[in-house]
Formats: sequence, structure tokens, C-alpha cells
Amino acid sequence: MLETIIIVLVILWALGFFAFHISSGLIHLLLVIAVVVLIIRLLQGRRAL
Repeated sequence: MLETIIIVLVILWALGFFAFHISSGLIHLLLVIAVVVLIIRLLQGRRAL
């Protein structure tokens, strides 16, 4: 589930940044959220092992 959210957020960021040339803070916020979710996922995975 988290992987899907990460993929969607990164795709939305890429579309907004490259396709539509939107330079608002929202696009960068989506990327930051995706990275944070990825880090949380990696830390939870290591803790489960």
C-alpha cells in the first residue's frame, strides 16, 4: 500500500514539475512526503527483521 502511495506521489511530482512547469511549493511537498513515507517504510521493514 505504501509503495503505491510513493509511486503516485512521485508521478504527480514529476508531472507537475516537468509537464506543467508548476513551480509551487505543493509539487515539492509531494516529493518530500513520498521520501518521508519511503524512509518510514524502510525503517519499519528493518525493525520487523
